[in-house]
Amino acid sequence: MTKTNIGFVGAGNMAQAIMGGLIKTGTPVDRLFIYEPNEALARQLVVNPGVQAMSNSADLLEHCDVIVLAVKPQIMPAVLAAFKGVMLKPDAFFVSIAAGLPIALMQKWLGAAHPMGRVMPNTPALVGAGVSGLFAGDEVSEDQRQLAESLLRAVGSVIWVDEEALIDSVTAVSGSGPAYFFYFIEALEKAALENGLNAEQAKILSLETAFGAAKLALESDVGAATLRERVTSPGGTTEAALKTFAALNISDGIAEAVNAAAERARELARLADA
Repeated sequence: MTKTNIGFVGAGNMAQAIMGGLIKTGTPVDRLFIYEPNEALARQLVVNPGVQAMSNSADLLEHCDVIVLAVKPQIMPAVLAAFKGVMLKPDAFFVSIAAGLPIALMQKWLGAAHPMGRVMPNTPALVGAGVSGLFAGDEVSEDQRQLAESLLRAVGSVIWVDEEALIDSVTAVSGSGPAYFFYFIEALEKAALENGLNAEQAKILSLETAFGAAKLALESDVGAATLRERVTSPGGTTEAALKTFAALNISDGIAEAVNAAAERARELARLADA
């Protein structure tokens, strides 16, 4: 993407993470532009040397081939309404990372059916270990699809979904997913403390076990169920723990939590269009 100008509307953690990943993977910094619509935040904005901070959205839109919409869903209507009438580059397109906002609704706020894709990244992108789900609207060309994928591959793995509604499922599984694992790590640390380990021991054991299990699963040629079975000896300690999970119906609880997150993503869209 050495000849592609990439603009970010919004300068939060995810925008900064993607920019950092692009720079690390060879995108020239002078091809990166950023505009922060919040004036207070814009005054405090610190970006990588060479990234161009724009003072208004029109300048950014006129320069860029890809415009990444990295603002909160509740301010998206005002941000997109301000873009109406601004001249875009002929092949420019938008990529939104806002949860719960359908392409048709954002195009309505823009006042035109500009090519647009949706992506749901997650916070491990901050350390180059993210995973993102992508969906492309009908107006998006194959070249634009590849460009959108390249953006997100700079900070981790990418999957494509064929139906826009599945982005809500991606949001529930991987977008919110890091919090589920942090919750489990937090609970495991607490249990370790209650079993006599000190705080540092509990932290190291919990974090390294989570990391090692994920790494083993990623590099294994078998699924998580088989890996679980391999570590579960009949009558052993792991079996005792897993029987407790089953008795507490943890599996159904996780499914209900993911369903609640997906429904909230759908609700955000309904509220935005109210």
